[in-house]
Amino acid sequence: MTKKLDPITLDLIENALLNARFEMDSVVTRVALSPVIREQHDEFPMICNPAGQMVVGQFGSYIPEIVEQYKNNINEGDIFVWNDPYACKGSISHNNDWCVMMPIFHEGHHVGYSSIFGHMVDTGGKVPGSMPADAYTIWEEGLRVPPVKIYEDGKLNEGVLQIMLNNSRTPDMNRADLMALIAGCRTAAKRVQEICDRFGRDSYLTACDELMSRTREAMRVLISKYIPEEPVTFTDYVDDDGVGNGPFKLHLSIYKKGEVAVIDWTGTDDQAEGPINFHIHEGLCKLFFGVYMIMAFDPKIMFNEGFYDLFEIILPEGSLLNPKFPAALSNRLNTHTRFFDCQAGALGQQAPHLSMAAGYGTSPHFIFTGTDENGKYFQLMELLFGGVPGRPRDDGLDGHAWWPLFSATPIEYIENYYPVIVERYRPVQDAGGAGLHRGGAGIEKVYRVLASGSISIHDDREVVPPWGINGGLHGGTSSKWVVRAGKDEPERIPSKTDSVKVEPGDRIIFITAGSGGWGDPLERPVEKVLKDVRDGLVSRQKAERDYGVLIGEDLTVDENGTEALRKSQRKERGEPAPFDFGFIPGVHEAAE
Repeated sequence: MTKKLDPITLDLIENALLNARFEMDSVVTRVALSPVIREQHDEFPMICNPAGQMVVGQFGSYIPEIVEQYKNNINEGDIFVWNDPYACKGSISHNNDWCVMMPIFHEGHHVGYSSIFGHMVDTGGKVPGSMPADAYTIWEEGLRVPPVKIYEDGKLNEGVLQIMLNNSRTPDMNRADLMALIAGCRTAAKRVQEICDRFGRDSYLTACDELMSRTREAMRVLISKYIPEEPVTFTDYVDDDGVGNGPFKLHLSIYKKGEVAVIDWTGTDDQAEGPINFHIHEGLCKLFFGVYMIMAFDPKIMFNEGFYDLFEIILPEGSLLNPKFPAALSNRLNTHTRFFDCQAGALGQQAPHLSMAAGYGTSPHFIFTGTDENGKYFQLMELLFGGVPGRPRDDGLDGHAWWPLFSATPIEYIENYYPVIVERYRPVQDAGGAGLHRGGAGIEKVYRVLASGSISIHDDREVVPPWGINGGLHGGTSSKWVVRAGKDEPERIPSKTDSVKVEPGDRIIFITAGSGGWGDPLERPVEKVLKDVRDGLVSRQKAERDYGVLIGEDLTVDENGTEALRKSQRKERGEPAPFDFGFIPGVHEAAE
């Protein structure tokens, strides 16, 4: 190793790595065939040091688990693939995520790894899309592949590839998407080799160490500032598990022990019968907390795994967050996103000025499968979005992904490739929780199908709404409906359901949840309330009830009436509550 790098060289290597990581994204999305990866960008790249620690990327922690399994049998030209969550200790969380990893060598010397995982539209199992809403075991969720070499010494293992493709309803898409992931990894390897050529291999490796150390020191400061010595706790809920049980509680305690932050999930409910279990790797748990603290408290900090030793994780065995094999995992995103909501609720108590409210609750899935007029099988899978929470500096986003780099599938793409017409796509009025900074609105999307088939829907926040914070109010809930051809009366369907038969002309109404508001809604500027009313995001009734703003039919404000109403509401309400949950399972049910 060389001596400590000068700041300019370190900065150049850092940004070269960041550029390589985003180039991986570009390669994958341009080569992939499925709309889930190509259009929505459901793929997660990273570049790691020789120990397998993520230096740049989105997800980390899983490389050491794979390296341990293969020990001294990882060579130049090898590329690994796997999708079994239990075979990699939860480094990926359901069978649909295919993960690719390749070692990076420079002039025969091992200098790191590149890796990407992406969501495949189908990996077998009992329902199209491989995410059954009513699965009881992982055996129902499709093909499981342990870590295996898809390339060895640069040669493709056709047998492994054919086994993987033979177990999918969409082999062409899966092959293209897998090769896209591999191309992304190869791109990263080439860029790392170029960095080593330019600055020297020792300088590159030193830079990796220094970038990790710098992030660790920054996180140490954040922990000392924002994590208390006495535990703070928070509880939130997943509506149900898809097979009739629920709600399910996630309970979090956070406290500081020396310079280490303890993240304790003791009190979280036992694993579910249905597929909402989230088999999370301990390293991923550290990563999720770390990235939240970086984004909330100091976004300029480089995101890598340098801070892992500053977190201690407690995940009770047999719980929703550490289920025992063969628990079903296919709809684990319901629990995954509530994991983030609990983080926000706990950390927000220590730094209310930097906190955020709760979001729309999951990654809503819409799946439509069948045979078109030409006798060709089709399988549409789309991730829908909802309300992003109210924030310290601004309103939440309307109809946006909870994962920042996801994109909506263009309606033109859907209508061109599938027998579907999207009749309506708009924000839901009054879905955003009232606040000084309004919660983002959920969306209403109406599909009219043009072929016989079946639909599957996966969503949450239908029962337990997204909570508001710092005086902000809770947001609106989700709902799903089918309007049969020739009929006007809609039929309500569950938020987690499979194999609903549809015929040409049937319409599916998919309404996602909004999000919680931030801050006292009576302090929201009147002109912003008026704009929301004029834009159709807030009704005149809600403007009066929650914001204390009187708006006439001509969409003008009664200023004197508003001043008097707000004064009266403040007196009647008193000090605003730190959280507004809207509905708490057990508490409100008992009251009823």
